[in-house]
Amino acid sequence: MMNQITQWDPFRELEDMHRRLSTLMNGGAPSRRRSGSQDSLAAAEWSPAVDITEDDQSYVIKAELPEVKKEDVRVTLENGVLTLTGERKLEKEEKGRKYHRIERAYGTFSRSFALPENIDAGRATAAFKDGMLTVTVAKSENAKPKQIEVKVA
Repeated sequence: MMNQITQWDPFRELEDMHRRLSTLMNGGAPSRRRSGSQDSLAAAEWSPAVDITEDDQSYVIKAELPEVKKEDVRVTLENGVLTLTGERKLEKEEKGRKYHRIERAYGTFSRSFALPENIDAGRATAAFKDGMLTVTVAKSENAKPKQIEVKVA
């Protein structure tokens, strides 16, 4: 019986810890793992990057969805929770073409955001252009700031 000695790689352990934390935090980019002298791609869940902004009139949620078709995206607003779901499909391997590395994540995604109570769900809109989904949720009329004139007595 032969014992095999394995060289300790501290970076592999850090990458494994990063992958586990990313999975726990529901997200993240794919992480690379070293196996021997070659890099291999670790499986990762795909979650699109999102920016959320607010002005006096509305909340705007922008999600990056490159190479996702409009018909593969669903936006719902229910009980104050905005949910974005969809899928980025992996290209089919064509005859004569080999993939040597795939680092972009594919598959289904789901992101949910609790919105404040001051929204008007009936005036929510969604637009999809150039791989960017923009959802605008208007604030209710009573939530908008009102200017009060100050009179000099």
